[in-house]
Amino acid sequence: MPGVLVVPMSVAGAAVALPGIGEDLHASGAPLMWAVNVHNLLFATVTLVAGSFSDLHGRRRVFVLGCGLFAAGSLASALAPHILVLDLARAVAGTGAACVLASSGAILATAYEGAARTRAFAAMGTVVGVGVAFGPTTSGWLAGGLGWRAGFLVYAAVLAVVPLGAAGIPESRAPERPRTDRAGTAAFVLGLAAVMTGLVQGPESGWTAAPVLGALGLGAVLLGVFVAVERRSAHPVLDLSLVRNRRFAAWCLGSVVTCAGFIGTLTFLPTYLQGASGQSAARAGLTMLLMTVPVLVVPQLGGLLVNRGVPPRLLIAAALLLIAAGTAWLTVLRPGIGAWELAGPLAAVGSGMGLSFGIGDGQAMRHVEPARAGMAAGFLNTVRGAAEALVLAVFGALLAGLVRARVGSERLAREVTAGNLPDGPRHDALAGQLTGAWHTALWGVAGTCAAGAVAVAVLLAGRSGAGGRGPGERRQPTRRRTTVSGRT
Repeated sequence: MPGVLVVPMSVAGAAVALPGIGEDLHASGAPLMWAVNVHNLLFATVTLVAGSFSDLHGRRRVFVLGCGLFAAGSLASALAPHILVLDLARAVAGTGAACVLASSGAILATAYEGAARTRAFAAMGTVVGVGVAFGPTTSGWLAGGLGWRAGFLVYAAVLAVVPLGAAGIPESRAPERPRTDRAGTAAFVLGLAAVMTGLVQGPESGWTAAPVLGALGLGAVLLGVFVAVERRSAHPVLDLSLVRNRRFAAWCLGSVVTCAGFIGTLTFLPTYLQGASGQSAARAGLTMLLMTVPVLVVPQLGGLLVNRGVPPRLLIAAALLLIAAGTAWLTVLRPGIGAWELAGPLAAVGSGMGLSFGIGDGQAMRHVEPARAGMAAGFLNTVRGAAEALVLAVFGALLAGLVRARVGSERLAREVTAGNLPDGPRHDALAGQLTGAWHTALWGVAGTCAAGAVAVAVLLAGRSGAGGRGPGERRQPTRRRTTVSGRT
C-alpha cells in the first residue's frame, strides 16, 4: 500500500514544486511544465501494457520492477542538474508508476474473492484517494520546508523499501504465456502518447495550432491501427471482448465520470480562492481539506455497504449524484466567500469521490476472469489517467474561454484564469467575471455527472448474459484464492 500511496502523491508533488524547480533550474514554459506532463503521459500510456505484461510475466515481478523504476526516476529527479534531465527522470518515474498501479490491482484481484476482495479494494481506494487528496498539502510542506528536491528523495526512499514487503506475496500469472503483442503494444503506446501530447499542448498553444491538430490526428490514426491489430491478434495486449463487457465498461465509465466531477475543482479552485478572494496559499489549501478529508473514511464505508448487501449499482449512482449535487451547490462561489459556506458543497463532492474510489475498482474486477486481471487493471487505470488529462485540459480551456468572452482579451483571460488579478478598481470587476465563468463551468460539470450517473445505472441494470454475467464475467465464490505461477 505505501507504493500505491506515493504514486498519486508524486503527481501533485511535482505540480506544487514547479515554482521552486523553475527558480533553481532556471526553467520556465513548456520545459518546466513537462516535468509534470511527461509523468502523466507515460503513466497513462504504459499502464495497459504493464497490466498485460504482469499477466504474462508475473504480477509480483512487474510490481517490483515498477517500484525500482519509480525509485530510480525519483532519485534522478532529486539530483537533476538541468530541466531536461528532470523531464527524462520523470518519464522513468511515470513508467514505474504505471507498473505499480496496474500490477497492484491485478494482485488484489487474483488473491482475494468475495467480501475479502471488496474490503481489499476499498482499502486500496482509500490509499489512492488519500494520495490524490493530500498530495498537494504534503508536498507543499516538504517543498516549503526542505526544498523541492526533498520530496523526490522521500518518494525514492519509500519505493526502494516497498519491494522488501513484496517478498511475501505469492507470484501469479496467467496459465499460458503467449508471445508478446509487439505491434499492438507499439500502436497503443504511440497513439495514446500522441493524443495525450495534443491534449497537454492544446490549452497552451491553442486547439487549432498545427502541432496540436497533428498530434491528435496522428493519435487517432494509430489508435485505429491498434484496434485493427487487436482484432487480428491471437494474443492481444487488450482483448476487445473486455471492452464489450457491458458491466466492466460501466464501472470504467463510472471512474471517468468521477474524474470529470472532481479533478477540475481540486486543481483550479485553490487558484480562484487566492486570486478572486485574496486567500493565502496555506489558507486555500486548508479550505480544500473540506473536500479531501471525506476520502479518509468514505471508501471503507462503501466497501462495508457492499458487503452488507447494498447493490453496488445504487452506490455508484449515489456517488455520482453526490458529486453532481455538490458541484451544483458550489455555484454559491463568490469573491470573499468563507470556508464554512464552502463546507457543504466540498464535503458532498469529496464524499462522492470517496464512495466511488471505495467500490469502483473492486466491482469492475468482479467481471473479469483471473487470467486477464492485469490487463483489466491496466485498462481501468489507463482510462482513469487519460480521463484526468482530458478533464484538466477541457476544464482549463473552458474557464479561459468563458473569461475571454467576458473580458475580450486572450492575454488578460489567461492571467485572470491563472488567478493573477490586478489590484485596484479592476480587481472586483475581473473577479466577478471569473466567478461567472466558474458558475457556468460548474453547471456543465454537474450536468455531466448527473447524466453519467444515469448512464452507469442503466448499464449495470438487469442481467447480462447467462447467469447474469457478460463476456468475460464469472461467478464469485466466497473463499480466498491465490493463483501461484499459473496454478490454483
